[in-house]
Amino acid sequence: MRLSMLDRSRTRAGEPDAAAVRGTVARAVRAEQLGYHRFWVAEHHAVPGIASGSPPVLMAAVGAATSRIRVGSGGIMLPNHQPLVVAEQVALLEALHPGRIDLGIGRSPGFTEPVRRALRAGGAGDAEFRAALDELRSFLDGSGPVTARPRLEHAVPLFLLATGAGLRLAGDLGLPAVVGGPVLDDPAALAYYRERAGDAAHLVVSADVLVGDPQLALSEAWAHAAARTTGEFPPLEPPDPHRATTRRQRETVDRALANAIVGDEDTVAERLDDLVARTRADELLVFSSTHDRDAQADSDAALARLLGAGR
Repeated sequence: MRLSMLDRSRTRAGEPDAAAVRGTVARAVRAEQLGYHRFWVAEHHAVPGIASGSPPVLMAAVGAATSRIRVGSGGIMLPNHQPLVVAEQVALLEALHPGRIDLGIGRSPGFTEPVRRALRAGGAGDAEFRAALDELRSFLDGSGPVTARPRLEHAVPLFLLATGAGLRLAGDLGLPAVVGGPVLDDPAALAYYRERAGDAAHLVVSADVLVGDPQLALSEAWAHAAARTTGEFPPLEPPDPHRATTRRQRETVDRALANAIVGDEDTVAERLDDLVARTRADELLVFSSTHDRDAQADSDAALARLLGAGR
């Protein structure tokens, strides 16, 4: 089972945003030392709790600080970009770090309407996204009307970040799919993907995993509760079981904690075994965030030991 990591460059209360991206690069270096297979970064715009708005720039920094681990985007949101520009960025990254670059593509819109206006985002409907994705693939494989430079010497793996509709599209196109959330409990959707993708099927299951004191998960759970009730996804704060004060906030925190895989090594191992068995995952892409950076590093190391990363 391949073990990979997604880091969203979560900001922390009392720290400048720059500390978050520096922390991402440092975490990538440790992940490589621990034997993780991939290290991916995310795209979020004008979100107080996330400092990563430009995956290609951050991927370049991670690639320069590491030497073996695969580096990718989880993902680049295609409606926000011209396909040719994405192809050129990926081609340049591949030229700088040959054989190590992955391209994860998603379709999520900006966090708020002002952000979507500022991005001049294109259509995110099924037809628009499919057309943009086809155009991007044509630039990457050299069949497009113009040639993205530098010309790729080797194909860059393309992954589709998928919900229900996205998973069907990934199956129809024979693309590796990254899935998380409710679709993991939809056997029919997972079966359709494998049947349609055939030999090209590669299911990367994304999960929020922390090895350690369950209290560590409260930082992220509270951020989700704040986003649902205030409309703003905030920086991480130290865990506080009494922070959620309204009924809606408490319910959101409880749901977030229930969805996270958190606890001691035996608890985490049991839940991951169940997840892999249910989904027939080919790979795990773990993401987690907590206010305590040392506890986060300890969790990353424990998870690598638990799953035998690098073997």
